[in-house]
Amino acid sequence: MMKFNIITIFPKLLDSYLEEGILSRALAKKVIKIKTHDLRKWTKDKHRTVDDTPYGGGAGMLMKIEPLYKALQHIKKSSQKIEKKKKKIILLSASGKKWNQALAQKYSTLEDIVFICGRYEGVDWRIKEFIDEEVSIGDYVLTGGELAAMVIIDSITRLLPGSLGNENSVAEESHSKKNVGEYPQYTRPEEFKVGQKKYKVPPILLSGDHERIKEWRRKNQKIIK
Repeated sequence: MMKFNIITIFPKLLDSYLEEGILSRALAKKVIKIKTHDLRKWTKDKHRTVDDTPYGGGAGMLMKIEPLYKALQHIKKSSQKIEKKKKKIILLSASGKKWNQALAQKYSTLEDIVFICGRYEGVDWRIKEFIDEEVSIGDYVLTGGELAAMVIIDSITRLLPGSLGNENSVAEESHSKKNVGEYPQYTRPEEFKVGQKKYKVPPILLSGDHERIKEWRRKNQKIIK
């Protein structure tokens, strides 16, 4: 079973996404386990403070190192029996390594992944001493790392045996081969009409000739630049 630990200040933010679809089924079938950790649990003051102003001045607030370190130490206790090479601690950050399908496939061989969901202006730089990798899901900035965590968890989970109804679906998807997308796909009705214009399914897909269909699909795969 793959285990995902998510350190966040908004644990309930993730609940609705886990109630439906592939992740919900993967959880029910024990393909994966997802545990959210409220960072405020590891604060000491009555206000449960997780952020503070940056030394040297500057805009915004930074997430404090102490509660993050304590959260990581707590989580590490539950994964002591897992080989070091089978687990990773990830900081989700706009400046991190770009997430892609190759990384999803690489991470799908792990057993335990911890995600630190950044907020505010960022995280105290010293956290980098306690993580394995910094990851970004794109060249844009989000208000927090929770969405990025769900994107990564979703992309990994669908690669795990038992998560999809048809295991062959993964092999045929976009990005399963480098720079090659999926071929065009159609379903009923055979003819779709808008006003006087008709949109028809390519005749070859109705032919039943599997070799010709396979060749047509190969020729019509989109090259991703």
